[in-house]
Amino acid sequence: MPLSEHEQKLLEQLEKQLHEDDPKFANSMGSDPGRSWSTRHVVIGVLCTLAGIFLLLVGVTLQNIILGVLGFIVMGGGVYFATMRSSAAAKAGNKAGSPKPGKQRSSFMNSLEERWDERRRGEP
Repeated sequence: MPLSEHEQKLLEQLEKQLHEDDPKFANSMGSDPGRSWSTRHVVIGVLCTLAGIFLLLVGVTLQNIILGVLGFIVMGGGVYFATMRSSAAAKAGNKAGSPKPGKQRSSFMNSLEERWDERRRGEP
């Protein structure tokens, strides 16, 4: 059953007030379309997990402890990679590839602060 217009306006006001009062909590509770599951991560993670299971079984069969431990580590890494969200991977890629992360971060933070100040003043 859809919400009435009055209920939708009340809900929007509550969301706006929550974002003003505690933006960190509101962002953590909201659904963020930028943080979605990546099919590529899931497929690669499942393949790594299967390879890790295979290495673990080969290590047990050959009674090779090092191969079994390596298989377990690969399996755990595959599960971790499969459950990683796409925005977390993008952030990690940006950190590794950026030559001057401090400068980019400060300019990014400055633009966010300017936008926040404009919102507080009521400017568009």
